[in-house]
Amino acid sequence: MFRSAGIRPPQTVTQYCFAGIAMGAIWLAESAVVAWYCQPTEAQIAHGRALFEHKWTENDPLSGKGDGLGPVFNATSCVECHFQGTVGGAGPNKFNVKTFEILPTKKEPLPLSGVVHASAVRPDLLESASTVRRHNPIVKNGMKVIGGCRIDIVDFDPIHYDTSNTPALFGAGQIDKIREVAIRGQSLRRSVTSLTREFDLDFKSTPTGRVRILPDGRIGKFGWKAQFATLKEFVAAACAGELGLSNHLRKQHVAQEYREDTDAELDMTRQQFAALVAYVETIPAPRRERPSDATQTTVVERGEALFSSVGCADCHIPDLDGTQGIYSDFSLHSLTDEANDGYSKVPDVPLPDDHPKLNEWKTPALWGVADSAPYFHDGGSPDLPSAIERHGGAARHVREKYRALPQPDQQALVSFLKTLRAPLP
Repeated sequence: MFRSAGIRPPQTVTQYCFAGIAMGAIWLAESAVVAWYCQPTEAQIAHGRALFEHKWTENDPLSGKGDGLGPVFNATSCVECHFQGTVGGAGPNKFNVKTFEILPTKKEPLPLSGVVHASAVRPDLLESASTVRRHNPIVKNGMKVIGGCRIDIVDFDPIHYDTSNTPALFGAGQIDKIREVAIRGQSLRRSVTSLTREFDLDFKSTPTGRVRILPDGRIGKFGWKAQFATLKEFVAAACAGELGLSNHLRKQHVAQEYREDTDAELDMTRQQFAALVAYVETIPAPRRERPSDATQTTVVERGEALFSSVGCADCHIPDLDGTQGIYSDFSLHSLTDEANDGYSKVPDVPLPDDHPKLNEWKTPALWGVADSAPYFHDGGSPDLPSAIERHGGAARHVREKYRALPQPDQQALVSFLKTLRAPLP
């Protein structure tokens, strides 16, 4: 290591320590130079915004040798869905997409995820539940249902559908810079805190969420299931999956086959893609809008204190790795109240341990939450009070504490959340 850096190998412990300091200084200097050199230019950001707002068409002139929009897609531009609050924000339920998860079977032991695209360039290419079923039939005698001393072998449907609401992209560049060690460290501290409370016979603390470890060992930070480690990967998947724009990281989907078209020509050059990423990573972070009225300020401060005391901040951590006011732990949690009917319905081939369960979702960052309704992964909660009331499962005790608050305190907590606003246009 020292020879490769042009430094004579140390001979003593003292020399070794000083050499280590020198190597660290070199690394920091090189990192600073790289960070400065890679800063996007104003022209590049402007180009990226134009691409973000561009309405793509089939055989679009901007697509070079590619086929432009499609063949299947959910929108014709990024801003068509990402606009609430300002450009780059969340989207209403009108633009929700239908997603599916293919649970593992003995024939296909690995789970698969996909999207039923809402639109296509030709009517015969439109996707539906029936086209998903065509590739994933019912498995005869594929599940064991255990009840008491009885075991029944029944047919197994590997398809699980869900709905995905458009997330806001505010501050995405800052999220991209949050280090994996910070997310792991926060998770570890939460685990220690929970264990300490259990030793004190307090079993009502929020369980520690699961950090999503991707197959290559990196931590997922983007997407409702934390399925992407970097902003660049998130943008690449959105271009390919939502707009049908092939890029050097992800190709457009083959209509009705739910796989990448590896033979597709690129619809975006590397320069176009880099500009789009540059724009998204420079979308400002949300802001805190503090009331000017002294009375309302007192209410908001009371609400912020309650946000922590009832347990909301257990998962919606205000600050992480120097990023202020983000309100997320970037971990997977289950907020579903599970009904126990006396049966265990588990397929013969369970999900891998590191794969999210069907009811696990990444904690969304709450910055800008006042301007990002509807809420939850499916947009099923139209306002903040209904979103709080929907917290079951791992957060059930938090919901109960909220319900136990006097009405003015509940309103104060919501008033605090309403100060977390989208960035100014």
